[in-house]
Amino acid sequence: MKAVFISYNQALTDRVNAILDEQGIRGFTRWALTEGRGSVDGEPHYGTHAWPSMNTSVLAIVADAQVAPLLEALRAMDAATKMQGSRAFVWNVEQTM
Repeated sequence: MKAVFISYNQALTDRVNAILDEQGIRGFTRWALTEGRGSVDGEPHYGTHAWPSMNTSVLAIVADAQVAPLLEALRAMDAATKMQGSRAFVWNVEQTM
């Protein structure tokens, strides 16, 4: 199993929900308001007067076979919304209960 952490502009929440549904990923944890800035470019998302945008983050534990199609769908979303600065990271899950 893998843990997939997705961080994106909160304006993309409906698109991310649709991707999770299309990929058959039902279970996840969402943090509605997260702050951050990209490591390469893009504007910070701090929720301040100067940088009013905010991010949302999702953590989903998925089967290994679900990772590649999920990342492909997220890459397509990011390509279509490049200025929003979506990112996804994958970690191994050692155990669950």
